[in-house]
Amino acid sequence: MESDDEMLMHDANDVDSLDDDFYSGGVGADSDEADVIVDYDFIDNDSDDSDDLSSHYRSQPNYSILSEADIHQRQEENITQISVVLSISRIAASILLRHYNWSVSKVNDEWFADEEKVRRLVGLLECPIPLPDAKELTCGICFETYPSDRMSSAACGHPFCVTCWQGYMSTSINDGPGCLTLRCPVPSCYAAVGQDMISLLVLREDKEKYNRYFLRSFIEDNRKTKWCPAPGCDYAVDFIVGSGSYDVTCRCSYSFCWNCTEEAHRPVDCETVAKWILKNSAESENMNWILANSKPCPKCKRPIEKNQGCMHITCTPPCKYEFCWLCLGAWSDHGEKTGGFYACNRYEAAKQDGVFDEAEKRREMAKNSLERYTHYYERWATNQSSRQKALADLHQMQAVHLEKLSDIQRQPESQLKFIIEAWLQIVECRRVLKWTYAYGYYLSEHEHAKRQFFEYLQGEAESGLERLHQCAEKELQMYLSAEGPSKDFNEFRTKLAGLTSVTRNYFENLVRALENGLSDVDSHGACSRAASSKSLGGGSSKARGSRGKGTASRSGSSRNIDDSGHWSCEYCTYANIRSATICQMCQQRR
Repeated sequence: MESDDEMLMHDANDVDSLDDDFYSGGVGADSDEADVIVDYDFIDNDSDDSDDLSSHYRSQPNYSILSEADIHQRQEENITQISVVLSISRIAASILLRHYNWSVSKVNDEWFADEEKVRRLVGLLECPIPLPDAKELTCGICFETYPSDRMSSAACGHPFCVTCWQGYMSTSINDGPGCLTLRCPVPSCYAAVGQDMISLLVLREDKEKYNRYFLRSFIEDNRKTKWCPAPGCDYAVDFIVGSGSYDVTCRCSYSFCWNCTEEAHRPVDCETVAKWILKNSAESENMNWILANSKPCPKCKRPIEKNQGCMHITCTPPCKYEFCWLCLGAWSDHGEKTGGFYACNRYEAAKQDGVFDEAEKRREMAKNSLERYTHYYERWATNQSSRQKALADLHQMQAVHLEKLSDIQRQPESQLKFIIEAWLQIVECRRVLKWTYAYGYYLSEHEHAKRQFFEYLQGEAESGLERLHQCAEKELQMYLSAEGPSKDFNEFRTKLAGLTSVTRNYFENLVRALENGLSDVDSHGACSRAASSKSLGGGSSKARGSRGKGTASRSGSSRNIDDSGHWSCEYCTYANIRSATICQMCQQRR
């Protein structure tokens, strides 16, 4: 499919080594400040500007991964910047930044627009008031009299004893992050309680909690940063808005969507993913199953599943009502005249009269809906489990098999990277393929041209992936079990690298098409192209029906031209227009 737009596709592989991730272009930068991940794009190979665009996108950072040390460093830099620019203390600067969600520009704009208003809003007094100059002072909470050295106050000068301050602060800290906006205990006073007073007065445990809230506020209050949603992960992500792809891969190897924080799901949009996840967890499918496979007892209305061949149904105690499964009438009214145990003439007659049409229609619709959902869910779940298995195989290859293969074939590990690249490709393609089934479920049944073109692209991509997966999983085994160097190992290298490249092209085309909403499909062109490819041996529909076989038929010759004027590539079976000299799918020459 030709397109003038260059669509972005950032890979989100949850693998240990992002340096090896050629598909997404993720690169971990060795920096104390941030781990910068570069977004490699899906580039249309037919575009004249593809080289320039590829070079451009590879140089643009998509997001950066922040550790706790990185977060603390950025906090300190922002506090220092505000403190210097506004000529205020670091404590006051931190209060301002916290109030304006750590936006330096927002603080500057509001401060210079109306400093007095901002001071009152955040609780910063321009002229702090010291404690009264007296030997003894009365606490405003417990009303006990204490020496002045056992009293303390915020910038407002209201005196409270250290014990009451500790209780007030500790209660606020244990209540949650609201302690970051703590004010003077006097209800009418707006003076802020700074981090310096917290550190001076509270116990060590409460101080650690406060500092944790303060650190986390930099991420949670900032619209450009989010915590990694993986369980137990303490990394955060600083995202560059407008960079195209929302896919993010954390240092912990978890991949997720920045926009909705669900697992990475490109090319499917967040709305479709939300609907799909809700459907998978909702009770609606249970009700559909009950409606499609059971009938209510005519007496007690409890749903009953028929598990015997006879039409004579007896409800469970205490109901024990006996009725006919077909017409739901009392069994006492049935006998040889009504058709016996395996038929019901009353039901057939009533059906002809239209009595049961509505109920049967609802039951049939529920059954069809359930079967359709099951079809897509099974393939979604199968690709998910296949991806997990591929990920485990990738880790095994990196940790054990690569070194073993290097010894057997007497080649350095650097020359065996094509195997790692193949497994990375498999892991990513399984993820993409998984979500295309969610996309297909919500694709309108009435848009026949789009559905046919989608199934064609999906079938070609899945067929290519199965060939690649089988080659990497099964054919590699004989080289791992060989006693010495194999003569045909270089042929295997060429084959696996070629399948990796072709599969990447398949999925690039699929992703581009789905992200365009299949908008480029032509009702006649798409149908004829898909049909001509299948007639020439594309076999895309069989690819989905025969999962795990990893095979697809090929045409006899790349010069074989059908009646519609298309020629089929002998390498990937794609149906190209007559004038094309290079296959649009796999870039092989005619």
